[in-house]
Amino acid sequence: MAVPDWMWFAVTFLFGCCIGSFLNVVIYRLPRDKSLITPPSACPACGKHIRFFPDNIPLLSWLFLGRKCRYCKVPISPRYFIIELLTGLVFLGLFILYFQYNLRDGIRLDAGGGWFIYLLHIIMLGTFIAASAIDLELWIIPLSICWFVTAAGFIGSAAGVYIIDPALIRAYSLLPSATANEGALAVGATAGLVISLVLLMGGVLKRSYDSADSEDLQGTMQENLKEPDDSTEESKEPAEEQFNHRLEACREIVFLLPIIICSVGCFWIVREYAAVGSWWEDFSQHPAIAGLLGSVLGYFVGCGMVWGIRIFGTLAFGKEAMGLGDVHLMGAAGTVIGPVYVVVAFFVAPFFGLAWAGSQMFFKKIRQIPYGPFLSLGIFVVIILHDWIRDYMSFVFDH
Repeated sequence: MAVPDWMWFAVTFLFGCCIGSFLNVVIYRLPRDKSLITPPSACPACGKHIRFFPDNIPLLSWLFLGRKCRYCKVPISPRYFIIELLTGLVFLGLFILYFQYNLRDGIRLDAGGGWFIYLLHIIMLGTFIAASAIDLELWIIPLSICWFVTAAGFIGSAAGVYIIDPALIRAYSLLPSATANEGALAVGATAGLVISLVLLMGGVLKRSYDSADSEDLQGTMQENLKEPDDSTEESKEPAEEQFNHRLEACREIVFLLPIIICSVGCFWIVREYAAVGSWWEDFSQHPAIAGLLGSVLGYFVGCGMVWGIRIFGTLAFGKEAMGLGDVHLMGAAGTVIGPVYVVVAFFVAPFFGLAWAGSQMFFKKIRQIPYGPFLSLGIFVVIILHDWIRDYMSFVFDH
């Protein structure tokens, strides 16, 4: 007997709300270097443990408790309710669009491994909800959040060919998949990254914006971490540190040089040496290898775009432009949606920034917010409009 649609919708929404409850734990604990598992949830104000029933039920407990702690009566931030509701709605909305309205070609619940694409996308979007919330509160994006999505993208792109027909993956761009030339770029960039990291760990290269050079940085972080749940206080902008910003940008350029040189070098070798190119064509076009290399290339393209803007902006304006968290966030997105679509997402994001700026001007406010949430919205729009973007690009390049 077929499962009624409303049951799928209810289970998906409730599952999303439960994930949102866990994301609230991530949002509070991760930037404070606390375990996500132990100790059990407790009130930040009085330290009393929060019982699962009836005080830790997603959505309902916040309402039933009157938005206050049962014990100390300190107000509970509406962020907890908002994150749970938003995550539930995103999970449900994506489920309906994919499996009810068939928004994406090749994604079906009952065939073709469509559930795998859905799972990979909700992992990415759920994680980016947490990253955006942390960025809004503290103006930082913990890199471990980005690495989690990056790992999911690598594994999903390589393993997806065993769940979904590789021909469907390439035809509908369901997962990243690299050509032989693109794969050469990915391998070269990876080799260059390893070289840069070895030089960094060996002390040959110096890390940019090294916190060890600034005694005030930890104090600034501690100040930003105070009263994290006070919903009446606006997000604070990060304090300006005493750095020579153009010098720090030059250090980042030096770090990136081996990545650029090695990627170009690998590409040239594959193109110029027929024997190497023939072997590489056969090896790199195995579906799992092509998927992994496509994901790796998406990572470097996503990182490279934002990092390039960061460096050029810093050199031009003499202060740090965008954060490295934004760099890694877009790299993580690239591992899931691929190099082409992460570029589109990057150019969609400014429209949300302009909309925010316009609303601030209309309401005569000047509050600034970090760029991570706009990037996340751009990524969300691209996975929703994926097929329209794909068809438009096919039309443009075919003509």
